[in-house]
Amino acid sequence: MFFRAVTADPADLDRAVAHPADGPVPALTTERIREELAGNRIRPEWIWLAEDGDGRILARALWWGRADSERPVALDCLQVGAGVADPAAVAAGLLEAGHAAFGKRPGYNLSLPRGWRDEPELAAAVTWRQEAAAGAGLTREIERLRYEWTPDAGTAEPTGRLVFREGTDEEMLEAFVRLSRDSLDLATQHELLLMDAEQLAREDFDFYLDCPGERSWWRLAHLPDGRLVGLAIPSATPYHRNVGYLGVVPEQRGQGLIDEILGEITRFHAAEGAERITATTDTVNVPMAAAFERAGYEVTEIRLVLESPGR
Repeated sequence: MFFRAVTADPADLDRAVAHPADGPVPALTTERIREELAGNRIRPEWIWLAEDGDGRILARALWWGRADSERPVALDCLQVGAGVADPAAVAAGLLEAGHAAFGKRPGYNLSLPRGWRDEPELAAAVTWRQEAAAGAGLTREIERLRYEWTPDAGTAEPTGRLVFREGTDEEMLEAFVRLSRDSLDLATQHELLLMDAEQLAREDFDFYLDCPGERSWWRLAHLPDGRLVGLAIPSATPYHRNVGYLGVVPEQRGQGLIDEILGEITRFHAAEGAERITATTDTVNVPMAAAFERAGYEVTEIRLVLESPGR
């Protein structure tokens, strides 16, 4: 068996792109892959194949990144042929080869329907992917709810409980630090095992600064007396508007103020003509999930995130 990246040769690339994405796990269509290639979000060197001695494709992995990314951000699709005896082993080898070439282990995001565990064929297909990811070093697992808002859901009017204003970079960094304390977000909890809150704040700040949204959209949330309540970062992806980052400082939690912050983000995007706003939160973050539902956001899928516990 041989693992390799696809070349820029049109025949090689066409063959890899046209490889059927069989099986119950949702995957990118050929047309969508070509769109992503045209946008430089998938590149030939980010498409890897496992081939047998006769050159037949046994498995395919597609990594994704932003148009200006130096290295891929996430594994988007992973398929192994139905006739392969040990799909987890083949897929793990394919991922390890890609990781070695990239010099990093991008996380793997599986988009799944709600109730996927109740569908035996789908659950089995997810299981071998989990085993493959773990074998390639992606041993940390987070399950997230993906939400979507559309104009039919409407927006809540401001209540006046909070005042929103622009903040300096230093104020934003301080807010990130305070919001990370006792956070229910699993990624935040894991990152704080590897770094201090100030370093994490800088990384979060830089991440959202690098997203397609504008820095000028960001707002600090205060009580009318000036006390900080939280942070509202409307953001965007290459495809649509989204709820980037939001939260309430520990001393103000439990008062329903997260609804005010989410409402501000939703109103901002709606006023800009957004036809869809997406958002995600961990399944264990019950208060945040409840806030999304109160604001008219609906769950559209489950996102299973498999990633490396290291840096």
